[in-house]
Amino acid sequence: HMEFYMKLPRNKKEASLFLLVISILSVNIIGPLVTFYELGFNLAVWKMAIKIIPFIWLSVVSLVLITHKPAGLLTSLIVEKEDSFGAQITLNILCTVFLMFIFMTLIGGWIGAGQIRLDHIQTFFLKWPRNFTISLAVELLLAQPIARLMILKWHHLKDKNEEYRQCVDL
Repeated sequence: HMEFYMKLPRNKKEASLFLLVISILSVNIIGPLVTFYELGFNLAVWKMAIKIIPFIWLSVVSLVLITHKPAGLLTSLIVEKEDSFGAQITLNILCTVFLMFIFMTLIGGWIGAGQIRLDHIQTFFLKWPRNFTISLAVELLLAQPIARLMILKWHHLKDKNEEYRQCVDL
């Protein structure tokens, strides 16, 4: 599929850049939104949320690396190889966010509180649907499309340069 080739990373360097873009966008949008819903929409809450973003970011990147293969396996159980790029990507995002926010609902709360607290486990099933919905919307509508567009532009530029080099070498 040409869309997979053009809109997704082709090597580890591109995968790292892709992860960096998605994670920075996601953490800077999802983190404050979840915090606002927890503690209220005001400047003091935003300032508090911004201070913990580096710790949340490290957790998110670690969890992406840990959940990548299980999310891919879960996705492969749902989609077929012949399914469209859009269907495969959408279901992969759904599976990834599903797995990520099982952990991030707890870890994010613990980082925000500055300690591991039992009440985050007790309220998990109340908070997880909201956190999952916010995260899925941000991933589907902003972070993933922006990162794929960036990769697509990078590949167009890279392929043009390669074509130019081949012409010059002739």
